Amino acid sequence: MITKPTLILDEEKCRKNIGAIHQKALENKLDFRPHFKTHQSLEVGRWFKELGVDKITVSSLKMANYFADEWDDITVAFPVNILEIDEINLLAEKVSLNLLVESVETAQFLNKHLGHNIGVFIKIDVGYHRTGVDPKDTDAIDAILKEIAGSARIVFKGFLTHAGHSYDSRSVDRVLEIHNASLEIMAGLKARYGAQFPDLTISIGDTPTCSLAEDFTGIDEIRPGNFVFYDLTQVYIGACKLEQVAVAMVCPVVAIHRERDELVIYGGGVHFSKDRIEDESCGTVFGQIVERSGNGWGNEVKGMYVKSLSQEHGVISVPRDKISNYSIGNELFIIPVHSCMTADMTNSYLTTTGKQIPRSTI
Repeated sequence: MITKPTLILDEEKCRKNIGAIHQKALENKLDFRPHFKTHQSLEVGRWFKELGVDKITVSSLKMANYFADEWDDITVAFPVNILEIDEINLLAEKVSLNLLVESVETAQFLNKHLGHNIGVFIKIDVGYHRTGVDPKDTDAIDAILKEIAGSARIVFKGFLTHAGHSYDSRSVDRVLEIHNASLEIMAGLKARYGAQFPDLTISIGDTPTCSLAEDFTGIDEIRPGNFVFYDLTQVYIGACKLEQVAVAMVCPVVAIHRERDELVIYGGGVHFSKDRIEDESCGTVFGQIVERSGNGWGNEVKGMYVKSLSQEHGVISVPRDKISNYSIGNELFIIPVHSCMTADMTNSYLTTTGKQIPRSTI
């Protein structure tokens, strides 16, 4: 019996998601370096190894250390935090480590303080405007490359980007528009620097474009992560179908307010995060209720969604003709808006077959 908010994992769906992107990488002759920040689980990571995947992406040094027990080729896809130089040197002693640089200052610091060899990608901003060098600022890129060239410890690996603005898309056409713009930008960099660095890698890594695109001309490596589980956001984008989502949060009903057409669940922001979707008909949505099917779940329950979250409480909007179907103590299956953040809130997954799968608690 499930007595508290529990993240359920459908292993069959998860393995199918992994297999589909792996196959796409093979067909397009791409290196597949999946981002493991979504699942953060050694056991789930082994499902990738079964397909021959031998390199991964993570988002922190702590995460890299967790996976370093079983993986020895790791890219930390987050701008270098120079205050973690001791941790960088310890990790670089154990694994083949790639880091992200987007400034001369960071490259200079690494040059002075590295104790072991590392690879470095220059992060490029293709439109997300979170981090990365403006691809038109070739002076900045040249300055970073000059600093790297003077280092005995740093090897330039290539250019890396994350088209995170694809997550704001609400159509396949918009995702592909972003993807094609990214291809054009990265192709320009490859044309400019390819002769100087014939082995440079062009690496991209967002789930919407990697799920929907078929043209990867000029790309050498893909690093999607969310695809392993998918989530409600990806359904809204069109990157997947609801039946491909491999995780659902199960929450007990603790109160019923029929006068407001609402249920209250034990399950709040500390379980789901507070990521949300703005829906044209429903307004703000923090999760979608789906029908229970055996130990798993099936179709969405139309008009029934998480309308608000506080720390431990979740409020469910219920169509008036359905609210009599529910009682206190019932379990609701809920597709999260953002599976990466929801998974980050839990210590383990419970599979639909009853198996506990631990995940990192960093």
